[in-house]
Amino acid sequence: MKIKKHHLLTINKLLIEAAVAIGFTLIIWLIYVSVSVANNKVQIGSSYMTMNNEFYPLLNEHVANYVEERKGLLYSRDPALSVNKQVDEIHSFVNKQVNAIILNPVDGKSPKLNKAIAAAHKEGTKIVIVDSPVKTKQVDCTILSDNYKAGQLCAKTLMRKKKEAKILLLTHPTALSAVDRINGFTDTIKSHNHNYQIVGRISTFGQSEYSYPRVKKFIQNGNKFDTIMALNDRTAVGALAAIDTEHQTGKIKVYSVDGSKDMKKMLGVNKSAQATVAQFPIEMGNLAAKVAYKLIDGKKVPKKIILPVKIITTKNLNYYNTSGWQ
Repeated sequence: MKIKKHHLLTINKLLIEAAVAIGFTLIIWLIYVSVSVANNKVQIGSSYMTMNNEFYPLLNEHVANYVEERKGLLYSRDPALSVNKQVDEIHSFVNKQVNAIILNPVDGKSPKLNKAIAAAHKEGTKIVIVDSPVKTKQVDCTILSDNYKAGQLCAKTLMRKKKEAKILLLTHPTALSAVDRINGFTDTIKSHNHNYQIVGRISTFGQSEYSYPRVKKFIQNGNKFDTIMALNDRTAVGALAAIDTEHQTGKIKVYSVDGSKDMKKMLGVNKSAQATVAQFPIEMGNLAAKVAYKLIDGKKVPKKIILPVKIITTKNLNYYNTSGWQ
């Protein structure tokens, strides 16, 4: 009886040890499988100069939808207009071994940012730049609105409405897309420079919280002007608020770029709001995601894609959605 009992204890011990071994092996296998599945998923990182501009959340929403439909992973980040933060985000994406990065640069001319982009590209990460270009050539595709033409359209609309103007420019020097818009505007009025004079430039970082106090102060300082060319609708909205505060509504006219719902709603309602040039963030987001996937699949894509823009005034406002973006 003692021998049988000893054998039973030995067998039970062996069974327990076997169960533990099997359980441990199963855990290791599950970890391996979960890591393998994650590694097999397409992973994309996205970073935009600021999410405090409805253009970028909407663009990213359509990137996210595209990635989600294909069971991929999207890591979205907001550098909040900080070059250093965006550089850290790029390094983080590389450490995560993402397949592609969709990037809207805080400062397209920043050596530090361009170096980080080039380093990520050298590691084999596909780089898709959206909305505003960068200086480095180490990118796979750049998708932009026709920013220069946007500025031209604003200038031509102004020149049709007024034979002369004193103009204040609202700028964002580190955003190359904004630079192109302002250049398109100023180049177009150059041949009539004696009639259309630039009386000032104010840097606004593309944000209404900067344009409002700075335009307000510019008016209070007694500067004489009757027209504003704003790099985007957010700065235009801030400028319109400053114009209203200083009781200059209708006396100072505002032209802008974006086609946002806020600016479209003001056309025909606020006598200062004259025109906005429509961009298409939904199309840009979908296209950025498609291009990223094509690059990941080893397919060729154009080095640069330029999306058309269209002027919106009270004359054609009915053709556009005023409760959202086009």
